Amino acid sequence: MSEATEIMDFELSKEFLERFVQAVEEQEVDFIQQSLDGVNPADITELLEEFDADDSKYVLELLDPQVGARVIIELEDDLQSRFMGNFTSEETAVYIDNLDSDDGVGVLNLLPISKREEVIALVENEEKAGHLLDLLRYEDDVAGGLMGKELIKANHNWTIQRCIEEIRKQAENVQKIYSVYVVDDNTKLIGKVSLKKIILSEDNARIADIYDDEVISVETYVQEEEVAQIMRKYDLEALPVVNVRGKLVGRITIDDVLDVITEQAEEDIQMMSGISSDVEEDDSVWIISKARLPWLVIGLVGGLLGAKFISLFEAQIAIIPAMAFFIPLITATGGNVGIQSSTIIVQGLANSSAFSDSVFRRLIKMLMVALVNGTILAIIVFGIVIFTTSDQTIAITVSSALFSVVLLASFMGTITPLILHRFGVNPAIASGPFITTANDLLGLAVYFFVANQLYGL
Repeated sequence: MSEATEIMDFELSKEFLERFVQAVEEQEVDFIQQSLDGVNPADITELLEEFDADDSKYVLELLDPQVGARVIIELEDDLQSRFMGNFTSEETAVYIDNLDSDDGVGVLNLLPISKREEVIALVENEEKAGHLLDLLRYEDDVAGGLMGKELIKANHNWTIQRCIEEIRKQAENVQKIYSVYVVDDNTKLIGKVSLKKIILSEDNARIADIYDDEVISVETYVQEEEVAQIMRKYDLEALPVVNVRGKLVGRITIDDVLDVITEQAEEDIQMMSGISSDVEEDDSVWIISKARLPWLVIGLVGGLLGAKFISLFEAQIAIIPAMAFFIPLITATGGNVGIQSSTIIVQGLANSSAFSDSVFRRLIKMLMVALVNGTILAIIVFGIVIFTTSDQTIAITVSSALFSVVLLASFMGTITPLILHRFGVNPAIASGPFITTANDLLGLAVYFFVANQLYGL
């Protein structure tokens, strides 16, 4: 059976898990090895997440080190950190020896500094050890921290024949070859050349005659968000990284950028949901509670302020009790409109380009949308209130207040993320409890103001 077939046939069912647990408990080596032979490392990772660290280590030791290394990389950072705590420096070095340099640094960064240095000293491949030391200098959230040192490069003076020979040598340490980067005698990046061009060219031709000098690259200090944006914009599978002198120092592959995009999306979703820090489902109760509590407190304070605000108009409500029935309608509509507007703006900021609309044009566009939506909603509400209460004044009050709230909430939902973005704060927080609570209070203020004007209270 081929590897592809085995991967497709693997299914982590309840029955298989129970049988695998029994095999681990009874140390059935043959069953464990045969069951996982050819299985994608990501699937093995999912399986081992059901075991404690000791049992997981036992299973990994039965696998090929290359497979084990990929399994470790697929783990979430917190699990990976706890997992690697069970391995000696020698064992860790074996796995890092089977990883690309960028993935190896990711594992090293989870270790204590003293153990980290021991592991690097034990890495057999001296070139890889040098790569690891070089990459450890960079922060995790910049291009230098994302890049790997493994790549294929060719001097522009080489012949095609020599280039092919060098590719064969260099490719031993490179898992995926997207293109060959062309450098000058000082290793300065000057272009790239596709494998297709190399194969189709004459052996005695020179790289200088066939390479493409239009190559997109980033410097080591560029933030990961900008790296992801560049690769997404130009549909790149790999992006070369250069230092401040333009020398080629590494490359960033699409799998690394996908991780960044996923992390950004998860962070924005959590911020929009009112979670103040990065949490996982398997974190402790206290960590999850601590992440959620700040915005819940803000929501609680907003609710208390809303209740206090309503109490200020207790006399008016006593005169016109029907006003109280429509308070939830006003607050809910304002919150929904605000979240819709802010979400669209946050998405626009995440995908912004040099040709994005100006702030003024965005405001005008959102307000035009609010005018249309507000008018339609106000007409619908007016008709329903007239039909159910036969009170024209209350119908005008509710529909006028609703129209005003839609406009105001749309303005708030648009301007708030733009202001936060301008001051370097994650605009996603504007789409969560913050905007909902603010619009509740503003909606109540508008509602009672309109009622006062129409009823002359």
